[in-house]
Amino acid sequence: MIFNVSSSSGWIEVVCGSMFSGKTQELIRRLKLANIAKQKVQVFNSHLDVRYAKEHLVSHDKSTLAAHPVKTAKEILKEVAKDTQVVGIDEAHFFGPEIVEVAQKLANSGRRVIVAGLDQDYRGAAFDNMAKLMAVAEFVTKNLAICMVCGNPAHFSQRLTDSGKRIVVGAGDKYEARCRKCFQPEK
Repeated sequence: MIFNVSSSSGWIEVVCGSMFSGKTQELIRRLKLANIAKQKVQVFNSHLDVRYAKEHLVSHDKSTLAAHPVKTAKEILKEVAKDTQVVGIDEAHFFGPEIVEVAQKLANSGRRVIVAGLDQDYRGAAFDNMAKLMAVAEFVTKNLAICMVCGNPAHFSQRLTDSGKRIVVGAGDKYEARCRKCFQPEK
């Protein structure tokens, strides 16, 4: 698709999917392209995501990009410079419902906002903030992983460890991508 986009028009792009579907990798790719185009880019991630690095986005394939960790989505509004054209936000499911309002304000101010995060938790239940972001976004990309049991397309994140918490930060040590047939939601 080719769009004639005015420099004063903002929008929201959401990249979602399961664990190991390439969400962060796609976010990094889009942000690096914006850098190549000489656009002013700022990148944020949740302070909770310290799996690989504290102040970088790091995909499972080890692609990296410097990022500013924040505790709340509202902190992003305080940190964005006036001349920033593109705002990247990773692990959006870690933020509360205010992430939707923050993304809207940034887009309404003329910025391109690219948000990545899980659309479902380990039980297969939707993250409400991600569902709401998808509803207001101009562009939504849902990535699929490969089921680690049978090799089919996967869109579930199977938790491998016991925990009653909805959010448990981890990678291959705690999660696998699973297809509909192989997914075993916690009962």
